[in-house]
Amino acid sequence: MNPSEKWVRIRIRLIGFCFLIVFALITARAFQLQILSHDELEKRAERQRQRVIPLTPQRGTIFDRNGAEVAVSVEVDSIFVEPSRISDPPHAARALASALSLPYGEVLRKIETQRNFAWIKRQVSVREAAAVRELGLSGVGFTKEHRRFYPNSEIGAQVIGFTGLDPGGLEGVELQYNAVILGEGGYLVTERDALGRGLGPGNPVLKGRRGSDLYLTLDKNLQYIAQKELAAGVREARAIGGVVVVLDPATGAVLAMASQPDFNPNAIQNYRPSQWRNRAICDTFEPGSTFKPFLVAAALNEKIITPHDVFHCENGAFRIGGRTIHDNRRYGELSVTDILKVSSNIGVAKIAKILERERFHSYIQGFGFGRPSGIRLPGEVGGLVRRPSQWFDIDLAAISFGQGISVTPLQLAVATAAIANGGYLMTPYVVHRIVDEYGQMTTYEPTLVRQVVSEQVARQVRDMMIAATEQGGTGTLAAVPGFRAAGKTGTAQKVDPVTGGYSVDKRVASFAGFIPAEDPRLVILVVIDEPTGTSYGGLVAAPVFSRIAAQSLRYLDVAPTHPVPQREVPPMPEVVPLPVMTVASAEIVPEDGVLRMPDFIGMSYRQVLQMMERTGINVRLEGSGRVVEQNPRPGQTVQFGTEVWVRFSTPT
Repeated sequence: MNPSEKWVRIRIRLIGFCFLIVFALITARAFQLQILSHDELEKRAERQRQRVIPLTPQRGTIFDRNGAEVAVSVEVDSIFVEPSRISDPPHAARALASALSLPYGEVLRKIETQRNFAWIKRQVSVREAAAVRELGLSGVGFTKEHRRFYPNSEIGAQVIGFTGLDPGGLEGVELQYNAVILGEGGYLVTERDALGRGLGPGNPVLKGRRGSDLYLTLDKNLQYIAQKELAAGVREARAIGGVVVVLDPATGAVLAMASQPDFNPNAIQNYRPSQWRNRAICDTFEPGSTFKPFLVAAALNEKIITPHDVFHCENGAFRIGGRTIHDNRRYGELSVTDILKVSSNIGVAKIAKILERERFHSYIQGFGFGRPSGIRLPGEVGGLVRRPSQWFDIDLAAISFGQGISVTPLQLAVATAAIANGGYLMTPYVVHRIVDEYGQMTTYEPTLVRQVVSEQVARQVRDMMIAATEQGGTGTLAAVPGFRAAGKTGTAQKVDPVTGGYSVDKRVASFAGFIPAEDPRLVILVVIDEPTGTSYGGLVAAPVFSRIAAQSLRYLDVAPTHPVPQREVPPMPEVVPLPVMTVASAEIVPEDGVLRMPDFIGMSYRQVLQMMERTGINVRLEGSGRVVEQNPRPGQTVQFGTEVWVRFSTPT
């Protein structure tokens, strides 16, 4: 074999060996890609080919204590575009902007984006969705999302709260229990080719999980009563706001919690953030004389006074700690019961002096003041109670009648409930139970914090508070026919933020009470902020308590415990029947042939109908009873287009 042939064979073998190595490497790489990395590469390919857009999850439903829906999630359409599939962006943008009431430039920017997906408008109305569907535009898609809806509008809005577009809870129960209610959202998948061009809309690859349902302690009907009467009270007093809290004293369950001004969570964009605030837990105020029962309860529980002990009230002026405190009237000798009944500042100041700082402070904390109540709602504050070492003599006196201390409306209602239920401080709560999608239930039971005073002392203070609503007391306007009410009025000056002292004309009027007094079913607190004109709690807040209590007890089917006084109804005056035929012939068709209005005054419904039938006059009928007013007046000409009506009323 010559050298050239030998070299050729070597080259052939070398090339073959190289091919063999390359083939082995390719085989190994193919094995790695096809076998070892198959799952990972498949997922990467899907991510490159698909775009996943998260959709809003379906929140659980919120119910009131009777199972009525107060917050629900409803399916609505959301509209998106795939820009690569739209052939005429300006035309599509103009049509969508018109149908959805959006700026043309904003829609056009979304359509001309380099991305293969863009939201145009989420959670649209039924009318808007129908208008877009009628356009029949290529590249415009629809998907279902869940939107929060509040069927009772303003009723309970500050407690329930509201959600955002995402839809996370932003206020109230919706925020506090967001993790429980929210659930898990589905996903919208869009596909694209290697150049990023859309291949058409996909379907949600994951439907998501529905959130848990919440059952509140609120009663929708009691909440309506509270909000209606609070709004009327604020309006009548020309006040800037107000609060009502209604509790079950035995359990601490919140039956109603209303604030004014309120808002509609279905149109949150139309209201200011200050209107979203739950004033019952977020605002503090000086309680004024509504704080006096707790001082008296503390002194009775310490056995340093009895209900019949007598104090001299200095004829309306008493100097203490370099300051002079006053009563509204010049009182002399008053028993402890009468001190609470007529709301004597001097009387309670003398009781506080006997009780002294440390013991009084311990009872203030015992009744739950100075710290959050634990209601599990966002934004609750604890109020302000200074340490007793910082109290001077005048501070001790001022705190005894509710000044120099700040509380929340809920704290005051819970403390009043402790008097109503026999001395037991309960933790207030608004969520009764949580039910998940599988039916598993978590129940919140009433929680006892502590017994503040004995049951005997609670009964004694209750009797004093009953006297405050009866003849001679400051809260007589809180009375409810058929029931004995127990309560205490309060009128406190507000602090002027400019001067740092008390305002001359700005006050807070309040009334805290419970009913029926013998076996309390409801604790009701009414606070009216800055009433104009009359500012006394007994004149401004007590009537609101009375109206709420009367309607609530009727709704709860609570039978009256005392005889209901019967109002004397004056006898109905005798009405002489009118000669209808004579009136018709004499007034309706006189000799001149002009149509004139007959005299309907005193006629019954039947007589007016008979007259209408005979004369052909179309008369609008209003009210019931006998005719007391009419238009036109008797004898006037009835011309074409004239407004003709009669108004009935029951004689009194």
